[in-house]
Amino acid sequence: MASRSRVNFLDLASGDLLDVPHTPRVLPRVMTVPGIISDLDGYGSNDGDSDVCVERKIIVANMLPLHAKRDAETDKWCFSLDEDSLLLQLKDGFSPETEVFYVGSLKIEIDANEQEEVAQKLLENFNCVPTFLPHDLQKKFYLGFCKQQLWPLFHYMLPMCPDHGDRFDRLLWQAYVSANKIFADKVMEIINPEDDSVWVHDYHLMVLPTFLRKRYNRVKLGFFLHSPFPSSEIYRTLPVRDDILRGLLNCDLVGFHTFDYARHFLSCCSRMLGLDYESKRGHIGLDYFGRTVYIKILPVGVHMGRLESVLNLPSTSAKIKEIQEQFKGKKVIIGIDDMDIFKGISLKLLAVEQLLQQRPELQGKIVLVQIVNPARGSGKDVQEAKRETYLTAKRINEVYGSPNYEPVVIIDRPVPCFEKSAYYAVAECCIVNAVRDGMNLVPYKYIVCRQGTPYMDETMGIKPDSPRTSMLVVSEFIGCSPSLSGAIRVNPWDIDAVADALETAITMRGSEQQLRHEKHYRYVSSHDVAYWARSFMQDLERACRDHYSKRCWGIGLGLGFRVVSLSPGFRKLSIDHIVSAYKRTNRRAIFLDYDGTVVPHASIIKSPSPEVISVLNVLCKDPKNTVFIVSGRGRSSLSEWFAPLEMLGIAAEHGYFLRWNRSSEWETSPVAADLDWKNIVEPVMRLYTEATDGSNIEIKESALVWHHQDADPDFGSCQAKELLDHLESVLSNEPAVVNRGQHIVEVKPQV
Repeated sequence: MASRSRVNFLDLASGDLLDVPHTPRVLPRVMTVPGIISDLDGYGSNDGDSDVCVERKIIVANMLPLHAKRDAETDKWCFSLDEDSLLLQLKDGFSPETEVFYVGSLKIEIDANEQEEVAQKLLENFNCVPTFLPHDLQKKFYLGFCKQQLWPLFHYMLPMCPDHGDRFDRLLWQAYVSANKIFADKVMEIINPEDDSVWVHDYHLMVLPTFLRKRYNRVKLGFFLHSPFPSSEIYRTLPVRDDILRGLLNCDLVGFHTFDYARHFLSCCSRMLGLDYESKRGHIGLDYFGRTVYIKILPVGVHMGRLESVLNLPSTSAKIKEIQEQFKGKKVIIGIDDMDIFKGISLKLLAVEQLLQQRPELQGKIVLVQIVNPARGSGKDVQEAKRETYLTAKRINEVYGSPNYEPVVIIDRPVPCFEKSAYYAVAECCIVNAVRDGMNLVPYKYIVCRQGTPYMDETMGIKPDSPRTSMLVVSEFIGCSPSLSGAIRVNPWDIDAVADALETAITMRGSEQQLRHEKHYRYVSSHDVAYWARSFMQDLERACRDHYSKRCWGIGLGLGFRVVSLSPGFRKLSIDHIVSAYKRTNRRAIFLDYDGTVVPHASIIKSPSPEVISVLNVLCKDPKNTVFIVSGRGRSSLSEWFAPLEMLGIAAEHGYFLRWNRSSEWETSPVAADLDWKNIVEPVMRLYTEATDGSNIEIKESALVWHHQDADPDFGSCQAKELLDHLESVLSNEPAVVNRGQHIVEVKPQV
């Protein structure tokens, strides 16, 4: 198992052990200020004059929740909060006393001579710490590695050829790592590592946790991925896959929108790093070098108050009336998507075309209003998607339109929040047809806007107690789909099915539309962004509860860094103390494990090396020493491997066979002389071996062991569970016990 600490026998013999630092009995409480980095995990004086720290959360994301523009008169930068930013809205999930800091980049480039002034201004006025990445680094980091390599891969697009995605570029990866390091350095400038919680957001910053964990071993660190996490078959194609996985595993809590995304992450950890996971009282946990990394599954929500306040704006009311007049007598279907190849806009248009073709009576009665948000990336794929969208819309309007009717209306410009809300409120159906997407809050916003407010009801001429309706057609490949059980789920690639879903949505009885809407609104209103943030932080606190009850230290270089965590009672043996005691004593018993100590687990050659034989020979020749090899292996293999060592004792098959030296006879344990049960077990194990590629049977004199470490991790684990149940059933009246271990199922005599 990669998650466990291993001590090699030769390292022990040479004294080359890690220097484990002592945990201070009294941990200092250090308050930091910008520009000063505290050293929690080192040694320091504690005079009792520590400050009382306010609860603080540090939110780290690619972009700060700010708008920026230059003042025309003073030529100074002016900043304001972005009220629509999720990072700003999540503050509602924290207590009013919580102080929230933000670390991230600005959406504009600041000249070097202005950066210090701007940084001070943002910290004082907004609790924001800007990163100021150099222009070239920012381009390679965001537009390069993030948008051209990570983002397509996480959305299941592989660069099979140069014309279809960008191949992996080591220089762009180095830029990604450098940018993450700068973000981490900025966090270190403001963090109080003993008390503050750090919450990192999205795929732009997946190796940042490694830098923070390396600096502060016990920092409270959470990560939430807002994009999909691909299956292991896709993710494993990434050349730096292990570095990114280890970065996420340096967190205490890793969050995903859906179980599918979490399952893919866990599968990658299992297949690539050999880690196992289990459910612990309802929480999924990964054991990683003694630390438990918890997995959080909860989709993000919307800010109810923000949406309702926008609905109450006079500009929203005016826009609603304008839309109602423009599409009078027609049913409006709304779609709001970013312009990229994964949002399925062209597939959506083809479905509308199919609907108009198979139902001619709907011509002139339905309109798809497609609002296109500005593309977040650049490249030929975006241009191709845009070109296809416009050509398809033009064809549909030419065939099925008329001088006063366009079945497809494309709005390709920056659309303010109030205008989108107006379209949501008027539309009788909303369609989200993405072929792959992280969460997508469009359906949630649509539901809230269809619920409306008293002020909006008055504008639209709706009675306050009248029933509310909404209809959703959503792709099964988006993160919000599992939480919308009343929506019509579709495969966006199936044009006919999407067309049928649209027809069902716009022709459904009002009573059924009302029931679906009420069900959705109950969920969306109770699982808002505040609920999401509060739940994540509560789980982060739970995940970090044992931070100071264990001893920990860091090992590994670069992005391979990780923290080893052990129980408080663990004490590393001092080499000097061992040598001193060794020299003083006249009788010494030395017991050595075989696999993992004398021979590394990773070694294909399982016999001991000449160097190991030489070391053991020196120990055995000392008349004061009694040296034993203790192993689960059979006595024949151990006898052959250690034949040169005359005075070495061997305890084979976990002590079932014992030999004091090469010339003595084997002693057999008197426990369970009846081994007839082996005749029952072996045929069953052979059945599972034939059905499980990569598995094998180890036949011992006292036991039978079924190994599946070389089988597919998921299938092998499933087969091991079935084999365990099968053997327990057939051996219920036999003097044998069945145990399941690390990649094994073992049957041995009953003690």
